[in-house]
Amino acid sequence: MANEPQQGKKHDPDKVRRDALRDLDRVNDTSEVFGTSAFARAANKAKNHLNASDKDTNDQIEVWGTRIARILAVGFVIYLIYTLVNMTR
Repeated sequence: MANEPQQGKKHDPDKVRRDALRDLDRVNDTSEVFGTSAFARAANKAKNHLNASDKDTNDQIEVWGTRIARILAVGFVIYLIYTLVNMTR
């Protein structure tokens, strides 16, 4: 039957615990937090991205290089949008 344990496999409580914690972390990352708006979450995500929060804080050159590159990229996208809007006039 489908619900019967397979022969030869032992129940590993550590693996079950690791899998459960991994699943809980995934649900926590993908679930919507009650009481916060989508705009506030998006703004916090953008702020963290531009501040290079995902980079190693011990390597200041990497952090500042990432910040500068990301800010320049945002400026370039704004310039492209401005140019596109003015071309259609």
